[in-house]
Amino acid sequence: MDLVGIARHLEISQKDVEDDLRHLIKSLKHADYRLVVTPAHCRKCDFTFNKDKLHKPGKCPQCHSTWIQGPLFDIEQKT
Repeated sequence: MDLVGIARHLEISQKDVEDDLRHLIKSLKHADYRLVVTPAHCRKCDFTFNKDKLHKPGKCPQCHSTWIQGPLFDIEQKT
């Protein structure tokens, strides 16, 4: 699920979701779970952002198209 989908589902702002995710990432470091991030990327030229950055959909810095797909998040148990 992407940031917009999470915000809509919870009926809160996307900024609140981003803030909560940053807090969750810090909390998961001390738990038996880890956050798996599929980074934001451009659907047109396949430019991929760094995994540690939360990017909203918008303009691609490489091809300047507006086809950026937001990052996707999943939580899985550490092995």
